[in-house]
Formats: sequence, C-alpha cells, structure tokens
Amino acid sequence: MYYLLQIGNTLADSTQKVANAAIAVESNISLWDLLQKGGFIMYPLYMLLVATIFVFFERLIAINKASKIDYSFMNIVRDNIITGNISAARNLAKNTNNPVAKMIDKGIQRIGKPIDAIEKSMENVGKLEMYKMEKNLSILSLIAGIAPMFGFLGTIFGMVQLFYGIASTGEYTLGTIAGGIYTKMVTSATGLIIGLMAYVAYSFLNTQIDKTANKMEAASADFIDILQEPTR
Repeated sequence: MYYLLQIGNTLADSTQKVANAAIAVESNISLWDLLQKGGFIMYPLYMLLVATIFVFFERLIAINKASKIDYSFMNIVRDNIITGNISAARNLAKNTNNPVAKMIDKGIQRIGKPIDAIEKSMENVGKLEMYKMEKNLSILSLIAGIAPMFGFLGTIFGMVQLFYGIASTGEYTLGTIAGGIYTKMVTSATGLIIGLMAYVAYSFLNTQIDKTANKMEAASADFIDILQEPTR
C-alpha cells in the first residue's frame, strides 16, 4: 500500500511538472507567433482587416465633412430669398460644399416652378448625396459576413491536416491533439474578431449617415417654408 501511494504521488508530481512546463512555454508565445500558427489562411484575413480599417476611416472622414453644416446657413438663405436677392442665396449655396447646400442650390434654381417640382428636384439631389455617403459601405457589410467564414475554413483545413498527420504517424497523444486544435482555432477567432469589427464599423457609419440625412430633410422642409413666406 505504501509503495502504491509513493507511485501515485510520483505520477502526480510528474503530471504537475509537465503542466507547469506547458504553461510556462505557452506563456512565452507572443501574439504574432500565435497568429503565425494559423497558417496561410491568415493572409486573406490580414487583407480583410486592412480593408476594414481603411474603408472605415475613409468613410468616416467623408461623412463628417458632409455633416458639417453652418447653423447660420439657412438663416442667410432665408433673408436673401425674402428680400428678393436670389443671386446672393444661389452664390452662398453654390460655394458651400455639403449635401444640404447642394439640395438648397437645386431648389433655388427651381424657384418659380410649382412646389411639387421643387421638392422633387431637391429629393433627387438628396438621393445622389446619400449614395455618395454610402459609397463603399457595402465592403464593410461583405467583410462582416465573409471574415468569420474564412476563419472557420482555416480551422477546417487545420483540423484535416492534424487528423491526417495522426492517421499517418499513429501519434495521438493528448498534448499533440490539444496543441494542434488550439493553434488551428486561431483562424476562427481572428475571423470572428475581424467580422465583429467590420459589423460595428458598418453600423456606426450608417448611424452617422442617418443623422446627416435628418439634417438634409430638415433643411429641405425649411426651404419649402421659406418659399411660402411673403417677400418683403
């Protein structure tokens, strides 16, 4: 009985040492080394990550620029139109580079025509400006969908390679299997993270576009009200 206890303690100590050594080794693995274990499928994921970052910041700058509207703009347009100085209102709208000003410029060009025709022409300009702001957003939506699939595909390839190696060599120790599985799961984790980033970026930019669209609708309604005010 005594010898059995000694053997059990020895085995327990050995197991603990092996576990501690494994933990020590794994703790020394850098993030880059871990990503490298994902294999060739990581390179398309890197490209998707770069595309996500580029499209997000490019669209963010463009949308922020489009959403900057001077609060005195509509007041100046109103004063010029009411006083009959249409050319001054047109010059102001023409020289202001944002979607609201372009809509107002189109409306000023249509002054004298029926209100419905003016609203329709301004609406068409608004649709074009919305299209410009939404440019390339579909790329983020696409990345949000395919990045996790790429990651899962990399894991499947890795698992196939792992089990093929086990079948070929006959080595199927727990350490070999566990080590092979966790390294192959790197692609799935990376794909999910990139997909999540793209989805968040897509949703955030859409929210900013909606805010700009609300400003455009408010300006359009104000302009129609101005046309219906009596001139001085």
